[in-house]
Amino acid sequence: MEPALNDVLLIPLVQAALLEDLGRRGDVTSQATIPVDKQATLTLTVRDDGVVCGLDLARLAFAQVDASIEFSADTHDGAWVSKGQVLATISGNARNLLTAERTALNFMTHLSGIATATRKVVDLVADYPTQITCTRKTIPGLRTIQKYAVRCGGGRNHRLGLDDAILIKDNHIAIAGNIPSAIAQAKQLAGHLIPIEIEVDTLEQLQQALDAGAELILLDNMHPDTLRQAVAMCHNHPNGRIKTEASGGITPDSVLAVAKTGVDYIAMGYLTHSTTALDIGMDFSA
Repeated sequence: MEPALNDVLLIPLVQAALLEDLGRRGDVTSQATIPVDKQATLTLTVRDDGVVCGLDLARLAFAQVDASIEFSADTHDGAWVSKGQVLATISGNARNLLTAERTALNFMTHLSGIATATRKVVDLVADYPTQITCTRKTIPGLRTIQKYAVRCGGGRNHRLGLDDAILIKDNHIAIAGNIPSAIAQAKQLAGHLIPIEIEVDTLEQLQQALDAGAELILLDNMHPDTLRQAVAMCHNHPNGRIKTEASGGITPDSVLAVAKTGVDYIAMGYLTHSTTALDIGMDFSA
C-alpha cells in the first residue's frame, strides 16, 4: 500500500478547491432548502470497478467545511474496488455534507481514474521487466496528488519537478550546440546526487550520447524495431549496462509492443492527461 500523503500537503489543495466552489456567498442551495440543524448520512459508493485514490482528500474536504463531520473509510487508497462497493460513510450536518460533496468527489473521481488506468497498464506489461512511469504533463497545482495516484496504481514517478534531475531534451541540445557539449556542461553542474538523463530519437544520436558518457537514455518516439536496437546498444555497452526509458505518445494500445523491446522504463503522459475519471457517487441514506 502506498504511504499516504501528509495532511499538511493536502489541506491547501482542498481549501483552494472549496474557496473556488463557495465563491462569495457559500452554498446558497443547501442554505435555502435544508433546515440548519438537519443531520444526515451519506455513503461514498463506487459505480464501476477500479482502484480507489483520494480518500484523504475527501475526508479533508468535509473536515474543512465542518470539523464535527464523521468520515469513516471502509477501504484504503490503492485498493481494487468493485462496482457498488461502499468506500466510506460520512455523517453530520446535512448542509455541510452537501457543501463539501462535489469537492470530495472531484478529487476522488479524478485520482481514482489515474490510479485505475495505471493499474491496467502495469498489468498489461507484467510479464516484462519494465516499469511504468508518469511525466510532468500534469494539471498545474495538482502534480503532487496526480503522481501519488500513479503510485497507488502501481506505477512509478518520473521527476516531480525541474529540480529533481537533469533531463537534457532536444531544445537543450540545440541551444547547447550538440550532444557531447550538453552532457559535458551538465556533468559540471550536477552533484553526485543529481542523475543526468538525455533524450535521443535516432541511433546516431544515441551513439553520440553513449560516447559522451550518458548515464541514462530517454529513447523518444522510436519505432519498436529501432527501440529494440537502441536498448541492446545500451544494455550491452562496454562500460556497463546503461538504463533506458521509452517515451513519446505511448498509450495502452502501444505499451505492450514497447515493453517487449526490453526497455527499463516506459514514460506515459497518458496516465495524468488522458485518463477517464472513475465513476464515484454520494448517496443519501434515509
